[in-house]
Amino acid sequence: MYMSDKTMSGVKDKVIAITGASSGIGEATAVRLAKLGAKLVLGARSTDRLKDIVTSIESRGGMAVYARTDVTSRDDLSNLIQLACERYGKLDVLINNAGIGPISPLDELRVEDWEATIDVNTKGVLYGIGAALPVFREQNFGHFVNIASTAGLKTVANQAVYSGSKFAVRAISEGLRQEVGNHIRVTIISPGVVQTNFIDGIPNQEVKDQLASVRDGLGLPPDAVAHAIAFAIEQSADVDINEIVIRPTAQI
Repeated sequence: MYMSDKTMSGVKDKVIAITGASSGIGEATAVRLAKLGAKLVLGARSTDRLKDIVTSIESRGGMAVYARTDVTSRDDLSNLIQLACERYGKLDVLINNAGIGPISPLDELRVEDWEATIDVNTKGVLYGIGAALPVFREQNFGHFVNIASTAGLKTVANQAVYSGSKFAVRAISEGLRQEVGNHIRVTIISPGVVQTNFIDGIPNQEVKDQLASVRDGLGLPPDAVAHAIAFAIEQSADVDINEIVIRPTAQI
């Protein structure tokens, strides 16, 4: 049974929605939070993967539902939040995790990739905020956990657009924190290199090979990031972990 791990944790019985939950950090976070007793509402574009994850969670005594969610669609985000409220009667946490990284040199002029990066990484977070904030206001409680990146702290060649999208997530999150008042929490999670399929969307083969070598050599397991997310969520309601930066020790 999942519940045997930590029956008295601050995560137990919280209703938590996660975007980009079908793989990588999103999947690892769903699994970890299920073990801690959360009621999960999982969103991603790949419903086959979501179904398998929900089935696995339920087989171990956890509670989870899913809905196809493309974060570039405001309606999809609204539907995900509505599903949480209809199924479980509230929403405690929204984890805005979905992200892409079609990284390439600016000289390649991959304008469609630039647009997609902003649409998913930045506007997707805004759409999540737009869907959940009215619910949190009405409840008078709630918690946004927005996944940024160490690329939102420092940019390097070939990552200008991706980095810009993550700088924006951090700025939006900090502004949100200052606006929401005493009863809604906002946490930024900024991971470094993580062992996920993130690089699969990189169109430039040279850049892809370089990043694959770094990832395979020193990348964190996704569960390490999931552990940091759980830590932020399980704090008491008057404690807001504003930002966690989590890197491999070998990352520069």
